[in-house]
Amino acid sequence: MFDALIARAALPADASLVQVVDAVRRMPYGRPAVRSAQGALSEWRGTCSTKHGLLAAVLAERWPQTRPRLVHRVYCCTPEVARDRFGAAVASAVPAEGVWDVHRYLTAEIEGARVAIDVTYPSAPKWDGASSMPVAAGAGSDHEAGPDPDREKRVLEAAHCDPDVRERFIAALSSALAAA
Repeated sequence: MFDALIARAALPADASLVQVVDAVRRMPYGRPAVRSAQGALSEWRGTCSTKHGLLAAVLAERWPQTRPRLVHRVYCCTPEVARDRFGAAVASAVPAEGVWDVHRYLTAEIEGARVAIDVTYPSAPKWDGASSMPVAAGAGSDHEAGPDPDREKRVLEAAHCDPDVRERFIAALSSALAAA
């Protein structure tokens, strides 16, 4: 997957970890037709799940010493937070009591420390290669993913999220970020 990513992102064959993380971060936010790491790579767009799935696969292949781990964060996004972070159009899709969501990011071992890497949105700060990036979701409870992260995320979504409200939120978010 590393070779396909560097070809798609027009990176040199000896691309650094920081360059790869930045390339995935810069991918547009949006659901690929096939919701997988390969779908994100093929369509060159992704969500928190597909972009971090892709990044985890590339890190495991090219930099196995980083021991990438996917993490799911269950959190509630309020209209106020949505307005501040994404604008009025996204906030209008969030009910007054908020929307519960499950966000995926990853952690990696860098220079002996486990750091958070979140490449969900192209507007996220560029990673410095050493410290944790801010997690794109608000505060919540983190659940390290196991061998089937997609199934585990669906279980968390079923337990915590209203699917209709969540879909409206994600659709509004995708539209707003595509227009940006």
